[in-house]
Amino acid sequence: MPISIYTLSINGKMMTVEADADTPLLWVLRDHLNLLGTKFGCGVAQRGACTVHVDGNAMRSCVFPIANAEKRKIVTIEGLSPAGDHPLQHAWEELDVSQCGYCQAGRLMSAAVLLQEKPNPSDEDIDSAMSGNICRCGTYLRIRKAIHVAAEKFNNK
Repeated sequence: MPISIYTLSINGKMMTVEADADTPLLWVLRDHLNLLGTKFGCGVAQRGACTVHVDGNAMRSCVFPIANAEKRKIVTIEGLSPAGDHPLQHAWEELDVSQCGYCQAGRLMSAAVLLQEKPNPSDEDIDSAMSGNICRCGTYLRIRKAIHVAAEKFNNK
């Protein structure tokens, strides 16, 4: 495919990139825009480390072609809360959720969408929403607890 120019809304800023239409958003973010928080996990949308928000929905950026990203509002982990003060980020730190940390950006992005959709999620809601995010370190119980803690903080703002 020929290279095209794309204008994207990423973290509230308009950015222009040149890429093949089928280039995954993940590689545009990382290689063209130097937004390195979004990670490569598998390339087939099964691990969730590459999760970003596209128009408020959790999306696996490793399989989302750049041609579909124009005129969409994209938020990466860097844009979730530039000051690092999102209730989820506080809860993750408070409960020392991360071990290696590799998958955590994708987990935070999935959890943020969950809290927007269900401000008081049950364990089942959390497990369902997070099922597409695989953690090799096995921090699933801490993640669930952190989401509950963040929900309390989020709802008590």
